[in-house]
Amino acid sequence: MRIVIAGGHGQIALRLERLLAARGDEVAGIIRKAEQGDDLRAAGAEPIVLDLESASVEAVAERLRGADAAVFAAGAGPGSGVDRKHTVDKGAAVLFADAAVRAGVRRLVLVSSMGADPGHRGDEVFDVYLRAKGEADAYVQGLDSLDWTILRPGSLTDDPGTGLVRLEARTGRGTVPRDDVAAVLAELLDTPATSGLTLELISGSVPVPVAVKALAGN
Repeated sequence: MRIVIAGGHGQIALRLERLLAARGDEVAGIIRKAEQGDDLRAAGAEPIVLDLESASVEAVAERLRGADAAVFAAGAGPGSGVDRKHTVDKGAAVLFADAAVRAGVRRLVLVSSMGADPGHRGDEVFDVYLRAKGEADAYVQGLDSLDWTILRPGSLTDDPGTGLVRLEARTGRGTVPRDDVAAVLAELLDTPATSGLTLELISGSVPVPVAVKALAGN
């Protein structure tokens, strides 16, 4: 498959790029800064320099044409303010989804956050983040022209992955290594029968392939 990843220099995205490249997929990652390109090439991915906060839908669609699937793994980051929660966590996700539709890429996997909710209340930066993520999720869920899956991981850690997870519509709070999030994303891309599902992810006791196939009805 050819897979294009938004937020290609993120910690989860780099892990995902390594996994996909190692299994023989053709991978490209969208990045904001050209100097990040070497890290992507080292992971086995083609860097695409494009700012999703200022690009047009058509410019993004042009980069997506010919792809078999797309992954939105971009985020404004923990040090960013309220404005970038709107422009990246919501705005860039909506733009990327619209571009996938225009490019004819049906399969989209969106990395969201546990607790994402368009009706979330509060004015702190994290409240705005959860609301922005929830609004992006709701927008994607309304697009019939996409075969979308939304993944909402719990609190992320840099612990080595175990390959054992709990992946359900509702898991409750918990932590999960970024390694295991990337492994789940790779498996979801291979399992289009998970389309239309919004899933929470934390560490658990079920091997990643088994957890994903169970949700796909297999």
